[in-house]
Amino acid sequence: MTVKIGSKIVSYKVVPKGATPEPVAGERDAVPASNVVHMHESFQRPERLVGSTYKVKTPMSEHALYITVNDVILNEGTEHELRRPFEVFINSKNMEHFQWVVALTRLISAVFRKGGDATFLVEELKAVFDPRGGYFKKGGVFMPSIVAEIGYAIEDHMKHIGLIDSKLDEHQQKFIEEKRRELMGESANTATDESASPEATGFPPGASLCYKCNTKAVVLMDGCMTCLNCADSKCG
Repeated sequence: MTVKIGSKIVSYKVVPKGATPEPVAGERDAVPASNVVHMHESFQRPERLVGSTYKVKTPMSEHALYITVNDVILNEGTEHELRRPFEVFINSKNMEHFQWVVALTRLISAVFRKGGDATFLVEELKAVFDPRGGYFKKGGVFMPSIVAEIGYAIEDHMKHIGLIDSKLDEHQQKFIEEKRRELMGESANTATDESASPEATGFPPGASLCYKCNTKAVVLMDGCMTCLNCADSKCG
């Protein structure tokens, strides 16, 4: 095979017959792009996938939903190893929502298998509202619909595999924790019923709803309305 040399030869070394030549400096960590596997619509499903199952119990239904997200591991064992969601299954004893649940899982799975950034699905699902009204989960988190809660479950899974970064920086986390402990200490003496107690929600009973994370955790802090859950602030 003929190899074209496009730069000046600065050194050379005779390789013994049958020996494997050492990689040139700078090319030691280089991996041919053709060897890196990316997610695309022609990618064949492996025989075994890893995943997680999330239980969703809503007051809208007597039976819980079980959401299973299976992941595929690309380039396993290399520096290019990636874990990406590949398919979604939703099961429940309640057959009332069977048609749209099957359609939703097939569409989500198709988007996952298409490749590219699929995190936008989370925001789209979380923005779906039920015309009959939403409901509050344990901990004071408002869910606008069952579809939105499915979106939160998928978001939780994406955070678990590192596809979505949800961590606050160290300074924000420390500040929020200090203020939360301070306000929780003040509100513990004023709570009058169990449902409004800090132990029930994890946040002061007088907290209002945060429109970013849908959690009753917004309090007046240092003259500004701030969420104790996601650190969203009206003052920036």
